[in-house]
Amino acid sequence: MQIPHFACDAMLGGLARWLRAAGYDASWRADIDDWDLVRHALKEKSVLLSADTGIFRIGIVRDGEVPALLIPTGLKIAEQLRFVLEKLKLDVREPRCMACGGMLTSVAKENVRAKVPARTFDWLDDFYQCQRCQRVFWQGTHWQRISERLRDVKPGR
Repeated sequence: MQIPHFACDAMLGGLARWLRAAGYDASWRADIDDWDLVRHALKEKSVLLSADTGIFRIGIVRDGEVPALLIPTGLKIAEQLRFVLEKLKLDVREPRCMACGGMLTSVAKENVRAKVPARTFDWLDDFYQCQRCQRVFWQGTHWQRISERLRDVKPGR
């Protein structure tokens, strides 16, 4: 099965970030309207995710030309993520950049000295950089908390 990409509606910015943490590329814009989102999903061959029932009345969404999943309202972000993973039978994968969804690659420590706090640079050896936006990441306490939350939302738990 091909790894899905996601196009999230304006109400699902938190879900987009957590899909990225779970290893999936997910686009999101706060100001996107329904038709622009549908066109984007169609062009990018993405699964459209929306909490807005109105978007499912658009013909190409309703008829399945654009694959889409209605996210139930009232769910917390972790519950939304679990819902998507379960409905689409997906597992948690290697994380992507939570800011843009780009792939993370290992980068030499010396190459990121100017981009990370000095204390972090001193106590860690492994750093990762987003291939898309060039942000630098490391497996500190924040990364560990994210990993714990992802373990909690894995399908079947």
